[in-house]
Amino acid sequence: MASYQKYTTKQGQLWMFKIDTGINPETGKRQTTTRRGFKTKKEAQAAASKLEQEMINGISLNTQNLTYKDVFEQWFKIHSKTIKASTKKSIESKFKKHILPRFGQLKIREITRTYCQKMINEIAQTITSVNDIKIQANQVFKYALKMDIILKNPLEYVTIPKQQKELVTDTDENACEERNYWRKDEIKKFLTIVKQDCSLRDYVIFHLLIYTGARKGEILALTWDNIDFETGSIRFWKTLFQTDGKHLFQTPKTKDSKRSISLDTQTLSLLKKWRISQLEENMSHRLKPSEDNIVFTRSDGSPIRLAYLNEKLNSLIKRHSLHPITIHGLRHTHASLLFEAGASIKEVQERLGHSDIQMTMNIYTHVTDTVKEQTAQKFQRYIEL
Repeated sequence: MASYQKYTTKQGQLWMFKIDTGINPETGKRQTTTRRGFKTKKEAQAAASKLEQEMINGISLNTQNLTYKDVFEQWFKIHSKTIKASTKKSIESKFKKHILPRFGQLKIREITRTYCQKMINEIAQTITSVNDIKIQANQVFKYALKMDIILKNPLEYVTIPKQQKELVTDTDENACEERNYWRKDEIKKFLTIVKQDCSLRDYVIFHLLIYTGARKGEILALTWDNIDFETGSIRFWKTLFQTDGKHLFQTPKTKDSKRSISLDTQTLSLLKKWRISQLEENMSHRLKPSEDNIVFTRSDGSPIRLAYLNEKLNSLIKRHSLHPITIHGLRHTHASLLFEAGASIKEVQERLGHSDIQMTMNIYTHVTDTVKEQTAQKFQRYIEL
């Protein structure tokens, strides 16, 4: 039961209340808490009633001053032990850049749904992956709910606003869409440039990215025992991850990413040439082979930086005025050209290691103009039979 009292300050008369919060588990004695600063007795009574209800519902007074950041640190200390290093780094980055600057210093029990909606709207104006940000921020609120730190989740019914690109009209669609792949003639031009301007190692790497559609982390994690020259196949079952100047090899996110695919004779020939060159280079400098038997290494035998390929590609694009694409765009290019060559959606899905066929379908909907023209021609030939 709460007791109320009026008191005088320089700003005038205010109200306070005291309430019995039960036995302190550490001292074994009864304890009370006092709240001040209410303009009227009615306000003090409402606050006391809310506090009593929270105690009935099991909300500890020891958590009343916890900030969102405090709870995030509690949750992440546990959650980080259940995820891979790459996922951990990605989550930390999202919280550092987008979530903690907006929620971190606020008391988690005082964060409202209105504030959450405002923040999601704000984030949506700056990035396209706002749904992922919401999912991560919500993990902390769910943890707080489970641990009886809060009574309800303020992010639960917050909606994600439509992105501007989702609201474009049909007439604006082509103007808004950016092509993140190369056509066949652009690929041939690029490989010619790389062969002339770059080392054999870099040429083989870019050739593999284009001819296999593998991710850069998969290519840089390859070891020589992943390549079977007799059967003409290559096995992708791990990926390279780098953080704080260290590297490690980890399994991919999904079982479908672990795959073995066929290689063409030109690619096999290039890999054999690179293997001989690597052995000769090591012998001439009296270097031991890479401890991990890695296919592509730096001069000291350590794995190549993941960012190196991005930097190299951007440099070549700028220097030779090529259509700009990303490293991931080479993977998109491989898929697009497979479709152009007549491969089925299922074949492309298995070759790229997509766990969800919808990912492959999304690429198929953005295939090259050549495929679109062939589709129209196929219909014309069929209808004229």
